[in-house]
Amino acid sequence: MSGGNNYGLNRYKQTSISTASRGQIVIMLYEGCIKFLRKAIEALQAKNIADKGLYIGKAQDIINELNNSLNHEVGGDISRELEKLYNFLFEHTTEANIKNEIKPLESSIKILETLLDGWRAAVAQSGNMVMSTLTSPGEGNNTNGNENGGTNR
Repeated sequence: MSGGNNYGLNRYKQTSISTASRGQIVIMLYEGCIKFLRKAIEALQAKNIADKGLYIGKAQDIINELNNSLNHEVGGDISRELEKLYNFLFEHTTEANIKNEIKPLESSIKILETLLDGWRAAVAQSGNMVMSTLTSPGEGNNTNGNENGGTNR
């Protein structure tokens, strides 16, 4: 019975992603990244090094996707500052992974929560307009030309 429930949940998630605006997708990416970093902290606290590495890797995949989807031509200085921040987050999470330290993960979560709050406010205030100035459809590693910046996750 639980297999059927998982199928329904997975289909719902796929539909949510495929029908979301670019701004909503960025929000989902931030939420996912924060979730994986929290799971990495839990794994570190439980001394489960394998899971810690898995969850940090998932968070870094999201950070890379966010970074690769930036449109510097349209986003200008804001886009370049976000790129610096994403690079910092990647380096910080790498440090946490190598040294098995929680503090860099906690500070990364705080930064991501601040960005998440900002994106939520921007999307609520101006809809998808803000996101379209910072990202381009089809940019990033996982491109397939769809309107969601090439992601189908």
